[in-house]
Amino acid sequence: MTNIVPVNLGARSYEVRIGPGLLADISAQIGPLLRRKRVAIVTDANVAEKHLPMLLAHLAKAGIAASSLTLPAGESTKAWPEFTRTVEWLLAEKIERRDIVIALGGGVVGDLVGFACAVLRRGVRFVQLPTTLLAQVDSSVGGKTGINSTHGKNLIGAFHQPSLVLADTSVLNTLPQRDLLAGYGEVVKYGLLGDATFFDYLEAHGPALARYDGPVILKAVTRSVQMKAGIVERDETEEGERALLNLGHTFCHALEKATGYSDRLLHGEGVAIGCALAFEVSQRLGLCAQEAPSRVRAHLKAMGMKTDLSDIAGDLPGAEALLALMGQDKKVIDGRLRFILARGIGQAFVAEDVPPDVVVQVLKDALPR
Repeated sequence: MTNIVPVNLGARSYEVRIGPGLLADISAQIGPLLRRKRVAIVTDANVAEKHLPMLLAHLAKAGIAASSLTLPAGESTKAWPEFTRTVEWLLAEKIERRDIVIALGGGVVGDLVGFACAVLRRGVRFVQLPTTLLAQVDSSVGGKTGINSTHGKNLIGAFHQPSLVLADTSVLNTLPQRDLLAGYGEVVKYGLLGDATFFDYLEAHGPALARYDGPVILKAVTRSVQMKAGIVERDETEEGERALLNLGHTFCHALEKATGYSDRLLHGEGVAIGCALAFEVSQRLGLCAQEAPSRVRAHLKAMGMKTDLSDIAGDLPGAEALLALMGQDKKVIDGRLRFILARGIGQAFVAEDVPPDVVVQVLKDALPR
């Protein structure tokens, strides 16, 4: 079964196709997009080992020529050196604007390849083939592309919509448990920001998702993509409502920088912790009931996820230092931090001028003593 979620953006519209077996059906899926029977594939070492041979075999069977570039795995790849390498490789492969580049991998590969395609020849078409739960529900949809800087995460990039997204849910069976649960951090975010009924569903069925239950994964990915697509359609370049998708991310990005973008903290783990902190700040400000942050943390703990700052291995900077790291976040407007806070489960909103002392106190209370 394949679910199709359209992203309606006029001339930049495309489909997100969600279901098992899409990678094996690659030639039929991308065939209508091809102006000539060739593609370029960019992936990373981990994904290449698991999925690249099958992808190349299915393309070859259909008579579609393919070349591939394999990048190192990990967040450190999402920076200038590998970005430059990718652009130069695509130029050496003589990729034209009418060609298709396939981004095969998680959020790092999708973001980097999308940005490369945005600047290459002033815009080359690309297809997202996300291989992680996090990428399927979040980074592959919406056209945000980019790389990291020494100053912070995702500070260099462009909006460049894909021509197609193929979210093959069967490839998630190859994910380690930690990576699957990290992706779940982005799934639960959608319920918390705008769909209390979806959060209810996740409370009941989240454990089955963690056991790689196919129908539950299909439903969770589809609902997440539907929510993101709707927001992107109304606010493509994050002038307003799209900022809600950053629930938990202001905290998350500071924590990622503090941990050196390392395996100490995966992005989705940071989002989960950030959501819990955002609800705690909301409760301290009297915006939501005391039960709301407790319910968020209880569900994350029931899923076996990182929930607290104490769950992050190693030392962390102090509360004031973490607040300073947030100052480089893209959500800073006129020097003022914007947080995504909530009036309850499914009721997120953009908050400006949040008192820094409240944020600092929440962080102090959360940091291990």
